Amino acid sequence: MKKLLLFVLITTLCLSAFAMGAKEDADYSVLNPTNVKVVALKGPTAMGMVKLMDESKTSSVNGNNYEFKIVGAPTEITPMLVKGEVDIAALPANLAAVIYNSTKGKVQVIAVNTLGVLYICENGNSVNNLEDLKGKTIYSSGKGSTPEYALNFILEQNGLANLPIEWKSEHTECVAALLKDPNAVALLPQPFATTAMVQNLSIRIALDLNKEWDKVSPESALLTGVVVARTEFINENKKAVDNFLESYKMSTEFVNSNINEGARLIGEIGIIPEKVAQKALPYCNIVCITGDEMKAILPGYLKVLFDANPKSVGGVLPSEEFYY
Repeated sequence: MKKLLLFVLITTLCLSAFAMGAKEDADYSVLNPTNVKVVALKGPTAMGMVKLMDESKTSSVNGNNYEFKIVGAPTEITPMLVKGEVDIAALPANLAAVIYNSTKGKVQVIAVNTLGVLYICENGNSVNNLEDLKGKTIYSSGKGSTPEYALNFILEQNGLANLPIEWKSEHTECVAALLKDPNAVALLPQPFATTAMVQNLSIRIALDLNKEWDKVSPESALLTGVVVARTEFINENKKAVDNFLESYKMSTEFVNSNINEGARLIGEIGIIPEKVAQKALPYCNIVCITGDEMKAILPGYLKVLFDANPKSVGGVLPSEEFYY
């Protein structure tokens, strides 16, 4: 009986000590939050963060103090990461690989945050599958980047490699050509595709390149954006990175489940106008994919880009250490 009482007493003391330790850890993170600087590219790669951005305005979130910045061009992000001016960045998936290779591993990808945002649009109702593209001219911008590589890969896999593609310097030129040429289609990214549809009701989405990619490469996925963190920051602040991912996942789920409120925050922050965001969000494929699932889909996508142009991913495919 005495042994049983002693066992109960020891167990109780151990559990109490464990609980106190956990409470002290929680209290420490609240009283001593980690400062985290985050930059995101204007567009879908930033949209999933808006709930977290809003919450962080008034207090720390899950043990982190955040400083967010939205930029207009991917080229602005690279020097910020290299110089250590930011800790976490949302940017195009292939740029993440380029930075990893060029800096010899100074960044790691911690999440996929946007799947494909490319859509074939038309002024009419004649295109319902890839075969319907025969005899049409495809207008697109983004030559030498993801739109070209993704489109060519899908067309080649479907025996349509010889379709005429006319490359424009801006999305607006593609829309103008679409409206002028009745035998044309345009490859447009979100949210620009929705913006064009709002401005001209005769334009519609004909094909979703995500679905077409999945048909020919089910082991990978068409991706747009990822989130990376500086390797040094990860090594020194692993708990803060994990806390960020937890909060970021909740933010993306909120935006996807609350379109109107998400659109309001997107407009308030100045990413795109609220009315456009309301219509575009369901097509922006905002996600937060981490861990093994991320490692399962991202390498295959980068391999397609590498096969099209090795320079698009920095000359070589990233090593295992690229993936957090």
